[in-house]
Amino acid sequence: MKDIVIDTEFVTLGQLLKMTDAISSGGMAKWFLSENDVYVNGEIDDRRGRKLRDGDVVNIPGVGRFRIVYENGAQ
Repeated sequence: MKDIVIDTEFVTLGQLLKMTDAISSGGMAKWFLSENDVYVNGEIDDRRGRKLRDGDVVNIPGVGRFRIVYENGAQ
């Protein structure tokens, strides 16, 4: 599992897909989520606007598992 460090209260699922290189542009998020199962904390979620916060775990089959880690002032 790879940690994704954020310096904001949350990131959206669409932003995470781009950060992990699952998609090449934010506009692809809706399509990607309609074609692929993505698990947030063990449950399938297809909402690109889903807010991911510190401690959330996202599993993108074929891409990887990621844990959201909030660090105030992260670079």
